[in-house]
Amino acid sequence: MEEFLSGDLFKWVIMPLIIFFARIVDVSLGTTRIIMVSRGKKEIASLIGFFEVIVWLLVASKVIQSVDNVLYILAYAGGFAAGSYIGILIDERLAMGTVSIRLITSVEPTELINKLCQAGFGVTKIDAQGSRGKAYIIYSIINRKEVSEFERIAQECVPKAFMSVEDIRKVREGIFLPRDTLRLRKESPLRKSK
Repeated sequence: MEEFLSGDLFKWVIMPLIIFFARIVDVSLGTTRIIMVSRGKKEIASLIGFFEVIVWLLVASKVIQSVDNVLYILAYAGGFAAGSYIGILIDERLAMGTVSIRLITSVEPTELINKLCQAGFGVTKIDAQGSRGKAYIIYSIINRKEVSEFERIAQECVPKAFMSVEDIRKVREGIFLPRDTLRLRKESPLRKSK
């Protein structure tokens, strides 16, 4: 075993792969921890941070011990880049939290508001004046998992509307239906007959 650990195969192939994949884990954990901190999930962020630091210490110490091995440095940097990308994918998959959606359109939004309300979204309409004349601001606070459904409805009704989505840390009150309730409403025979 000692011969294997000191051999060329381990030094030039296996250890760089270990460094690369451990760094992916470390950076993905770091990205997820930052997301949890921004969402106010202190306990989960602390637990993730504990494991993140353990992995980082083990990997960084190995690279620092062998700073003359360019392959270790490349594996470390490559793992960082890949970990950043994977961390963002994890965030998109988790889709945790609440967002504020602001949609600005010059098209009268009655159809849009009706469809959004039918889909279970709470909506506020504000009459406004834009640089090109009369405008409407449609404001809604929704779960992040529902952004694509909101966007789909908006694209269908007002395809050229300006839309911004911002993370919100805390929400109180409002119209937030559980996803299962929305799904059951959409599949309801009463709704189909209308």
